[in-house]
Amino acid sequence: MTLEPAVLLERRGLLAVVTLNRPENRNSMTDEVLEGLQACVRELRADAEVRCVVITGTGRSFCAGADFNSQVQRGGKERLPHERSFSMYAPFLEVLELEVPTIAAMNGHAIGGGLGLALVCDLRVASCEAKYGANFVRLGLAPGMATTYLLPRLVGMPRALELLLTGRIVTGTEAAALGIVNRAVAPEQVLDESLALAEEIASNAPIAVQLTKEALYRHSAWDPVSAARFEAHLQSRTLETRDSREGIRALIEKRSPTFRGE
Repeated sequence: MTLEPAVLLERRGLLAVVTLNRPENRNSMTDEVLEGLQACVRELRADAEVRCVVITGTGRSFCAGADFNSQVQRGGKERLPHERSFSMYAPFLEVLELEVPTIAAMNGHAIGGGLGLALVCDLRVASCEAKYGANFVRLGLAPGMATTYLLPRLVGMPRALELLLTGRIVTGTEAAALGIVNRAVAPEQVLDESLALAEEIASNAPIAVQLTKEALYRHSAWDPVSAARFEAHLQSRTLETRDSREGIRALIEKRSPTFRGE
């Protein structure tokens, strides 16, 4: 039996909808999902007709982050550890290269690098019932996917510190109150709400919209890719620790980890 593509691309008039399509694996960051999203983004960059892109997922998760049963880095051993860590996030970071506005329709849970995918989108619509967070430290890992760069710019430094140093998971309702997402709605309304927002954006003059987006990010000294590269150095160091092995093993075994600072 032939599986459906790991990532689907659909055009709806002036809009494009990109859907992570591995619900049985919670749309986690497997090679096929990473490469599928990368291919869709590259196709859309060359499409002059698209005015807004919506990224969503099938099933109960938007994206669960790394698939710890298979990999937390990508690339062969000939590459340096920090390069393998960065390679894990590089396909998702390509969303930043889209000139048109992007909206994360967060149909379900988004954890770790999965939340990072939502953060690199321009706007976010969450499910009020789903769970969101950057739980890296709970796994013995330093954050990746430019999370330490993006989150403070959304919620402020004190709240970002609290969220990242605790690894706390919040509901969509809490995420909206914190400013992580633009709004939180009922699960069945997430995609429709995102499409309505995308239609509102797409109805405006496309050149003006793209230049407005460019101006906003230029004025904020926007450089998340460099931040992700720096994080990759830190994350690769934590991957060498016993604590990270314990944290990942505890996650898989569904128990609380015991960290020893080793």
